[in-house]
Amino acid sequence: MSIFTLGVAIHWLMVIAIGIRVIMKRPEPGVALAWMMLVAVVPYGGALVYLLIGERRIDPRREREIKALQHDYRRLFDASRERGATDIDWSRHRPAARQLEALGGNLVGSHAVAGSAYRLFSDTAEMLATIARDVEAARTSVLMEFYIWGEGGAADTVVEALVAAAGRGVACRILVDAIGGRPWWKGKQPARLRAAGVEVQPALPVGLFRSFVGRTDLRLHRKIIVIDGEIAWTGSMNLVDPRFFKTDAGVGEWVDAMVRLEGPIVAPLAATAIGDWRLETNEEIADLVESAGLRLNPPCGSADIQVIPSGPGESVDGLLQMMIALISSAREELVLTTPYLVPDASLLRALRGAAGRGVAVSIIVPERVDSVLTRYASRSYYDDLLDVGVTIYLYRDGLLHTKSITVDGEIAMFGTANIDMRSIWLNYEDVLFVYDPGFTTELRSLQARYIEKSDRLRSSKWVERPTAERFTENAARLISPLL
Repeated sequence: MSIFTLGVAIHWLMVIAIGIRVIMKRPEPGVALAWMMLVAVVPYGGALVYLLIGERRIDPRREREIKALQHDYRRLFDASRERGATDIDWSRHRPAARQLEALGGNLVGSHAVAGSAYRLFSDTAEMLATIARDVEAARTSVLMEFYIWGEGGAADTVVEALVAAAGRGVACRILVDAIGGRPWWKGKQPARLRAAGVEVQPALPVGLFRSFVGRTDLRLHRKIIVIDGEIAWTGSMNLVDPRFFKTDAGVGEWVDAMVRLEGPIVAPLAATAIGDWRLETNEEIADLVESAGLRLNPPCGSADIQVIPSGPGESVDGLLQMMIALISSAREELVLTTPYLVPDASLLRALRGAAGRGVAVSIIVPERVDSVLTRYASRSYYDDLLDVGVTIYLYRDGLLHTKSITVDGEIAMFGTANIDMRSIWLNYEDVLFVYDPGFTTELRSLQARYIEKSDRLRSSKWVERPTAERFTENAARLISPLL
């Protein structure tokens, strides 16, 4: 037998073995077929890629720790319920809101809490300045976690505030994703923060050994700040000044939104961030809770809000189910903003179904994004959406990075998750479901401002694009489950 024949035989044995494994793992049919095609078409390399990133495989130790944390989260919920934090007057809301909240509680174990105050921000300079002021005013603790941290501009004022806070005895902990924040980890700021007494920790570090025990592309995509256990922030913004971030990407400045929160909602956001820190450091949870000042804050506003954390080992499809239920609850208007539009089959059907039953569905996406494959894969879905009357707006004033959904001016989704399969299946995300017309109206006004800076995609013009572009889009769509 020649070496060539032996190589071909080994390749097809690998194709069969991995094919059997894919079938037994029961992923979505589209995902399964994409992987099996890659393994068959790319000898050896396709099999290696599948073994590295083909499954939602996490470190067994991490999986055990997540299960233990979920037990702690249930205790937090029990305490919240006993103190009345989850006693929501559902008569103020439409029936779909209560059903949506029950869905999140049953699938994720996270329930809505009543009476929080909020302030929505859409100007990055104002966000960074206010965050810095909050850190400057911190008395006991600062806990932050971000996917990306970048040097330069107003982001550095937050670093200076952290250095000063640690100098006066505030317990400061910073968690930044090891891959998303790689350029920052190679810079001088991590060492400077540590020298000042700030605890700085990479999240989900990668390495050869870690590749064997878990996937290396499962990333911490959350953006959470908790100060003194009293103030929390979350939203789409990484800790960067857009004037200095990815300036050579050719997409313009990144455009984000964040919400500053007070009241009972701070506790579940703090619990999420504390849990992430615990997973990376093995610090005792009781010590972290005490140091971060985690407690149940009294009501101070009118918003009823539910935190839905998601990620491998935390929930199977809780976030996806919540998104589908939210979209399906729309009766008159549904508006979405996302930088990356690569929905799975169920989300695509939910969007088409909403438009088909007469809901005015609008999707706002950036005209240019920083990933070529994602750009073409996203465009492959435009025909499916335009055909049923969905309005697509292309934002032209930078890379629109805000992740939001508003429904009928009554319910909103806001947080870190994109409308793509990576956010739904692979990233660790945090998302707020806000049952409050006031917040939803503010967010809808922000979406309207995005539309003012967008061009509507016309079906008549879209169908005229060259055949080569159509082919590229459809080819990228084939691997969209892997993006």
